[in-house]
Amino acid sequence: MQRKSFSSMQCPIARGLEHVGEWWSILILRDCFRGLTRFDEFSDSLGIAPNMLTRRLTALVESGLLERRQYSERPPRDEYVLTERGHDFRPVLLAMLAFGNKHFRPDDREVQIVNTRTGERVDPVLVDPATGLPVDGPGYRVVTTMLAAA
Repeated sequence: MQRKSFSSMQCPIARGLEHVGEWWSILILRDCFRGLTRFDEFSDSLGIAPNMLTRRLTALVESGLLERRQYSERPPRDEYVLTERGHDFRPVLLAMLAFGNKHFRPDDREVQIVNTRTGERVDPVLVDPATGLPVDGPGYRVVTTMLAAA
């Protein structure tokens, strides 16, 4: 069954999902932030079929979220590293981590974000840099605006 493409939709959420909306892609990006770069590392971490992993890595490279770099000529081997666009996905993953901890955490553990200087637990919050206020609170809403033609 062919899935619908979101690439022509005007909604930025839908357009973003076009590139990262498949769960394997999100988990590959998660593993990249944990320092994994090689095919075998992703395969071991995820237990994903090799053909599916190949497709997902290729799609992430084509979307500009990962860059493929050869690290061995004989035999030829590539690694996959986050691009600037890929790094920009980190706040999304941190928000998903907080959501999962709050609503779907297993009883015996929790993955936490900690301040590396203090060791204190941190909960991610999207804030307005001008006011420091959370953007999911009162006084903030999502609106659509037209950009000036270039």
